[in-house]
Amino acid sequence: MEYPPGALAVFLPPEVFGASHYNAAFKTLMTLCGAATIVVVALLLVRLGATRARLWSALLLFAFAPVALGPISLNTYDAWPALLTVVALALLVAALPVAAFAVLGLAFAAKVYPVVLVPPALVFVWRTAGRRVALWSLAAFAVVAALVIAPFLALAPHGLIDSFRAQAARALQVESLGGSLLGVADRLGWYAAHVVHHTGHAISYDLSGSLPRAVAATSSVAQVVAVVAVAWLYARGRDEPQRLAIAFAAAIAGFLAFTRFFSPQYLVWLVPFVLLLQPLEWALTAAALVLAQVWFFHYSDVFALGGYFWLVALRDVLVVVLFAVLCRRAIEDEHAVALEDEAPVGVTS
Repeated sequence: MEYPPGALAVFLPPEVFGASHYNAAFKTLMTLCGAATIVVVALLLVRLGATRARLWSALLLFAFAPVALGPISLNTYDAWPALLTVVALALLVAALPVAAFAVLGLAFAAKVYPVVLVPPALVFVWRTAGRRVALWSLAAFAVVAALVIAPFLALAPHGLIDSFRAQAARALQVESLGGSLLGVADRLGWYAAHVVHHTGHAISYDLSGSLPRAVAATSSVAQVVAVVAVAWLYARGRDEPQRLAIAFAAAIAGFLAFTRFFSPQYLVWLVPFVLLLQPLEWALTAAALVLAQVWFFHYSDVFALGGYFWLVALRDVLVVVLFAVLCRRAIEDEHAVALEDEAPVGVTS
């Protein structure tokens, strides 16, 4: 299996209904995850002081997000880690940090990417609840992740390592930002891109060659820099739920913007957090979702770097813009804090 062990929490239950009904049962389970996420997002919006109009607007947008993304929203298990991460934010806002980090540990064991939420969450807990609680929270993250992963490490270490390697060792996928930029260069006649179909650890269409390898390495470095930058920006401002929601959204957006592999369903990770923010973030995410839906049924053209490839490149640029907007939000809040902390300026007549 190419996915981490925590994915089995949603892969195995549909087996109860038999092979002939597995697909329908799995889609139903993902729908339930989405419905639960709506409830958690609603609770968070109320806690953040959202108006009734904003509350209903955000919830309706979330409910219709699967329509914008298309059938892949129910064909993959990304709604499961997305639910866990937004539950973790809700627990942090409710002053239950140990439970929040335990849920993040489960989310990490399911999809790995939630680890990018640990730095801002740890800063939040350290400064609002103290060092001791922060260390206990971090321990909860590690213990829960270990409880899920350790049995597989003991029983099938090679299979476990392969499941993580399947994700970490992937090449530069054509749908990533780096891959789309090289694909655009190919269409403009500036570069001769070569797309290969990999069926090893993970099935994907990647770009081969020395330049794609260099771009892939640069993308991984940019991912780390983006996550660290978000934690640094958050640490410079005050600790409040809205700023933490911005940091969570920015960390995921930065991770996606510079990832080496960017399948359309990954946007599901971002949607719940974006809806806690402003209409500009809503619009950018909605546009990215719709673009993915447009090319979803024309993947052969995308892999051939045909005309639909421009939509892939536009989707990737929109996510980079979203990341920049979220970082700007964090900077604006930081400046507001600095002004509050400054001594009053004397005025002479």
